[in-house]
Amino acid sequence: MKDPLVSVVVCAHRTDRYGDLLEAIKSLKSQTYGKVEIICVFDGNRDLCEKFAAEGESKGVEIILNHENLGLSESRNRGAARAKGDIIAFFDDDAVADAAWAEELVRMFEELGALAAGGSILPLWTTKTPGCLPEEYYWLIGATHKGFPEEVAEVRNTFGSNLGFRSDIFAALGGFKVDLGFKGAGLIQGEEVEICNRMRQRFGRGVIYNPKAVVFHKVFPERLKMKYLLSRAFWQGYSKRELERRGYSLAEEGRFLSLLKSGIAQRVKTASPRLLCQAAVLIALTLSVGLGYLYGAMSLKNLRLPILF
Repeated sequence: MKDPLVSVVVCAHRTDRYGDLLEAIKSLKSQTYGKVEIICVFDGNRDLCEKFAAEGESKGVEIILNHENLGLSESRNRGAARAKGDIIAFFDDDAVADAAWAEELVRMFEELGALAAGGSILPLWTTKTPGCLPEEYYWLIGATHKGFPEEVAEVRNTFGSNLGFRSDIFAALGGFKVDLGFKGAGLIQGEEVEICNRMRQRFGRGVIYNPKAVVFHKVFPERLKMKYLLSRAFWQGYSKRELERRGYSLAEEGRFLSLLKSGIAQRVKTASPRLLCQAAVLIALTLSVGLGYLYGAMSLKNLRLPILF
């Protein structure tokens, strides 16, 4: 694959993130790699779509409007269906791409023959850096967590704001499963894990992770509230049980649990209030993930359960 066209799909739904969307698009237009197509899918928000269309920043951007809220997975699929690129990459409306992001992703496809590639997602704090949030759980705020490789390596999956596929591979996989991923108030997750698992089962290869392909993901104050983190952790656990039900391995999660145990033990040995606080948060979030997993397991037995969180 030589000098491929990269189609970047950005999905937007929330009016209050309009300024963030403009910043995201601007960062994509400032890439050092010259062959980038930008597709923006507005999911059930006509006013937001029309406002963006009137902006100068919309010039050269392919715009798609879903007349109703279809959810993130279906919106990404619709953007991919319109894409002309050899590579289809996914990006969030509250993210900012490093100038060399697309160039570093393309390098994985050109040099290593990747079927899919992604990179690191660094938190872009909009408030002060939290002292008690452990790096092992940065995935709850949409950032790369502790435990990812520090060099180019094959991994099971990266996250949806920094993940690209060869277009023929994405088409062969049939895109994201639309019953997974955020939709309105729905919190069932795991769409990126699912499609990457499916790719590995079908083609025998995972995602090539390049830590130099950097995206900065904004972390707003509400995402640092304990209630939000516990809820997100709970539904992640629920989603993991759903993926297991579909026949996917959770071996990666088993290895992550070992990392958590080590992280808790190391922090407890210290006399640092900050690290002890992190240990307590690690325990609380891990218990919440476990509760979500058990809740999902009981739901499969058709038990009438209350809605939690």
